[in-house]
Amino acid sequence: MSKIALVDDDRNILTSVAMTLEAEGFEVETYNDGQQAWDAFAKKLPDMAVFDIKMPRMDGMDLLQRVRQKTQMPVIFLTSKDDEIDEVLGLRMGADDYVRKPFSQRLLVERIRALLRRQEVLTSGETTAAEQSQVLTRGQLTMDPARHAVKWKGDDVSLTVTEFLLLQALAQRPGFVKSRDQLMDVAYDDQVYVDDRTIDSHIKRLRKKMRTVDPEFSAIETLYGIGYRYNEE
Repeated sequence: MSKIALVDDDRNILTSVAMTLEAEGFEVETYNDGQQAWDAFAKKLPDMAVFDIKMPRMDGMDLLQRVRQKTQMPVIFLTSKDDEIDEVLGLRMGADDYVRKPFSQRLLVERIRALLRRQEVLTSGETTAAEQSQVLTRGQLTMDPARHAVKWKGDDVSLTVTEFLLLQALAQRPGFVKSRDQLMDVAYDDQVYVDDRTIDSHIKRLRKKMRTVDPEFSAIETLYGIGYRYNEE
């Protein structure tokens, strides 16, 4: 049974999310602020954690910074609609993904399961034959869903769960256009409303990360007013 730490100063979120995760078979510990969580982590670390960004005493950024000094356990940020700068900073500091409020609890559970599975494979180094067969290769791109790993021209690229899902959806059918609506269906569950700009922001960040290993990366093409297409190179 995986232990999940929830850190948020909103008691309603703590209560409802904890109930959902416990119903899914997880062990859950809740904390009202970053300092309270850090004091508990000093004694025993959870398997992964979900942090709100803006909290009293110690915010999510400070907590993540301290956590990353001692562990690489998966961390998801909960962010508000206006926290895009914080999202970028958080991902640079080592957060694995973020989910925007208001959010679908089912979406959060899916993100948690994906990150725990990735962590399990990274720790054990083992994959099944079925998982090995799912490795996707498209030109210079290699994607391993079991390890949540991406390589471009042999270099590792660190992507969030959302970015991984979007790239995978595009790369599965090179040359075919995916509309923003189709990409929303891939990245979010149907209980969550996101506008076109959210998908555009993810694609923008995805391209930027790919260009950190290859400044000439251009495999993801924008078709204005239509969507996006992966061109195999």
